[in-house]
Amino acid sequence: MVTISIELDDQLAGAVRELAALQRCRESEIVAEAIAAYTRSNRPLPIGLGNYRSGHSDTSENARAILRDAAGSQEWA
Repeated sequence: MVTISIELDDQLAGAVRELAALQRCRESEIVAEAIAAYTRSNRPLPIGLGNYRSGHSDTSENARAILRDAAGSQEWA
């Protein structure tokens, strides 16, 4: 386990204290849980993702059919 010091404004520190009291846990557990949730949801996208346009506006709606057709024609083998 590593110790990291952070600075919080009074309002945020109060919110952390209140949550810790309500959940009957340590303030550090609240902060660690919040950081874990943030890092899971804010991972960088893979390189190139979102950089290209297919020219189709319905790709996500037809993803299964597109993948099925690609697999059937060996396009990605």
